[in-house]
Amino acid sequence: MREIWVKIAPWNKELVLTALEGGAHGLWVEDGRGQEVAELARIPVLASDGDYIPGETAEIFKISDGSQEEAVAALSLSRLVVLECTDWTIIPLENLIAKKADVMPVVRSFEEARTAFGILEVGVRRVMLDIQDPLALQAALSGLQEVHGSEVLEEAVVTEVRSLGMGDRVCVDTCTSMLPGQGMLVGDSSSALFLVHAETESNPYVAPRPFRVNAGAVHAYTRVDGGRTRYLAELKAGDSVMLVDSNGNTSPAVVGRVKIEKRPLLLIRAEVAGRGIHTIVQNAETIRLTAPGGRPLSVVSINPGDRVLVCLEEGGRHFGHAVEETITEQ
Repeated sequence: MREIWVKIAPWNKELVLTALEGGAHGLWVEDGRGQEVAELARIPVLASDGDYIPGETAEIFKISDGSQEEAVAALSLSRLVVLECTDWTIIPLENLIAKKADVMPVVRSFEEARTAFGILEVGVRRVMLDIQDPLALQAALSGLQEVHGSEVLEEAVVTEVRSLGMGDRVCVDTCTSMLPGQGMLVGDSSSALFLVHAETESNPYVAPRPFRVNAGAVHAYTRVDGGRTRYLAELKAGDSVMLVDSNGNTSPAVVGRVKIEKRPLLLIRAEVAGRGIHTIVQNAETIRLTAPGGRPLSVVSINPGDRVLVCLEEGGRHFGHAVEETITEQ
C-alpha cells in the first residue's frame, strides 16, 4: 500500500487537522510535538518524541548526486529514510528504485508526488508532502487518494457463457462508495483480469450497494495496490485492494468485509487478438462485467459477441509479484 506523509514544520494545528482529515498516513513534526499529535489521532509520527526518531530509527538524508545512492540504499534496509533536496528534479529516484531502496522523497506539490509514485512504472512506496497552505494540502491529498496510477484496459470479445453448478464465491465490501464504471480487476489467470463492476445499479429486488464488488470464485486473482495480485480468498478486513474505472484510472480502497458463500457459478470465456481468457463469477443478475465506455453488463444477459474490458500482461506471477517467465494457465 502506498503512503502519503505530511511534513508540518513549523507547527500548525490547522495543517495537522487538514492532514488527518485528508487521510495522511504519517506526519513529520517538530521535535517535542509528537504527544500533541497523539492526542488528536493514532498515526505514525517522525520526531524526537515520535514513533520514528531521527538518527535512530529514521534518517533525514540530503542527497545531491548519484555518488550517494549506495549509502541511501543501505540505510533504507534498516531505517525510515526521508530524502530532502533543494532541487527535487535531481534526486536519482530511478536508480534508487532500481536498487530496491525504500525511500520517502520530500515533494512540494501534487504533480511531484504523482511523478514519484509512477517512476519506472513502480514508483516509491511513500512520499512526504511539504505543502504549508491548508487548502493546497487538502487538494493534493484528495487528488492522490483518488488516483494513484493507471492500468491499460483492452476490449475482449465474449465467446462462451456456461453454467457450472455450485461453488464458493467471494463478495468484497470496501470502505469506498464506487461510481458507475468502477470495479475491481478479477480473473482466473493473473495475466488476464476482467473489470468486474461494482454494485452501483438499481435492481427490482436489491438496492444498490456501491461499496460492493461481487468479485468471483475463491481461486481467482485480483489486482491490489502496488501492482501485485492476491487470491480473492486471501482478502480480509483492513486489507487494501485496487479499484479501477473504465478509463484505467486506479485508486486504493480498504476492505471492510469479505463474504465467502456457496452460490451457482458461471464460466465466461473471451478472446483478445486470438488469445483465450476466462473468469468464473456468480450466476446472478446483480453481478456485472464492464463494457467499453463503462456500461455495466449483467452476467445473466451477456452473450457471445459482447465486448467487455480486460487487463492483460505478459509473463507470470510469483507470490503476487510479476515475473518474466513462460507460463500457461487454462
